[in-house]
Amino acid sequence: METITKAHSLKGTVVIPGDKSISHRAIMFGSIAKGTTHITNFLPGADCLSTISCFKQMGIQIEQDGASVVVEGKGIDGLKEPSQLLNVGNSGTTFRLMMGLLAGRPFHSVLAGDESIAKRPMNRVTVPLTQMGAAIDGRELGTFAPISIRGGNLKGITYESPVASAQVKSAILLAGLQAEGVTTVSETDRSRNHTENMLESFGVKVKREDLSVSVEGGQNLTATDVEVPGDISSAAFFLVAGAIVPNSTITLLNVGINETRAGIIDVIKQMGAALSIKNRRVVNQEEVADLTISTSDLTNTVIEGDIIPRLIDELPIIALLATQAKGKTVIRNAEELKVKETNRIDAVVDALQLLGASITATPDGMVIEGPTPLKGGRVSSLGDHRIGMMLAVAGCITDGAVELDLPEAINVSYPDFFEHLKQLQAGS
Repeated sequence: METITKAHSLKGTVVIPGDKSISHRAIMFGSIAKGTTHITNFLPGADCLSTISCFKQMGIQIEQDGASVVVEGKGIDGLKEPSQLLNVGNSGTTFRLMMGLLAGRPFHSVLAGDESIAKRPMNRVTVPLTQMGAAIDGRELGTFAPISIRGGNLKGITYESPVASAQVKSAILLAGLQAEGVTTVSETDRSRNHTENMLESFGVKVKREDLSVSVEGGQNLTATDVEVPGDISSAAFFLVAGAIVPNSTITLLNVGINETRAGIIDVIKQMGAALSIKNRRVVNQEEVADLTISTSDLTNTVIEGDIIPRLIDELPIIALLATQAKGKTVIRNAEELKVKETNRIDAVVDALQLLGASITATPDGMVIEGPTPLKGGRVSSLGDHRIGMMLAVAGCITDGAVELDLPEAINVSYPDFFEHLKQLQAGS
């Protein structure tokens, strides 16, 4: 258990840890590229370490020293059949992207994970991969893990994804690189584009047109160096903390502000947050900047439609932000929250209600009335890193301590979170 007490102010500078999505892809693409890939600012969180473990099981030499990683890629044909099941732990990104990669490999593999992974829907990936020719099975006809894959002999398809999901899109594109012909994925809304950006960095030709992305099969990846930007999903917690804790000013360095991920910036600006963006630059086709947030007078907003895929992981902390804003904030079209590490609609609403928030669940989101003073209490991360960090930030403004059960879940994406929070409380 971790105890968080009210902060009188939060001041200082934080170097945000590496982006989880990009760290995963750097390991994967480096492993299937030919040559040596050097990765800097890698996120050494539990999820990304699961990705390293899986590729080591397939014969790839990977040396990791904190945030520095060296991957000795063997080309996509250099992957070996794993002798044991590939355990992804809690990482849905590892699971779904590897399904696409393994669908094209001429061997048998089995993917499994923890209790949370066993509950998350995989048929959104198994359906298109089966259409391409992969032999896939699992619980409830390939809907749930563990998933068994016998890959190879794929044919390109044109697939209209019913959900805007970077994991689904990426899995199909990785299979498409190994398929005969062209593979195209179309989405209802634009999901994060890290896969397309990084494939191009590794020498792959990618065609982008409106809401569609295409790759031609048979292309090879060439090793390159990857500098991972800071994760905006991790930065979001301190952006909100800086806005709602009195007398605060926080600067966050090296944050990725890719437009397909930066919905949180649009929302907090819309709500009146005092946010400045400086030192914009482009690294490995990803836009990066330094962000400074100060205590702000916040007003309500409506969050819905095509912005949802751009901030889906930030909605728990946005809900906390809304408890301190004037008026009624409404979140809609966020059904995807129900199939994350937890049902994040229920998890957010239940925990914030316990702390005194005026918040109610809806079938596709939540409604929050503010501003509302919050009180302390005993709550749980439920094993979900983003719920854990949201509740820790809540503890900075509650009258009375927040006692957080299962705080170790935060190690999935931000191992130094509590250390950084204490530094800001100390004004350093």
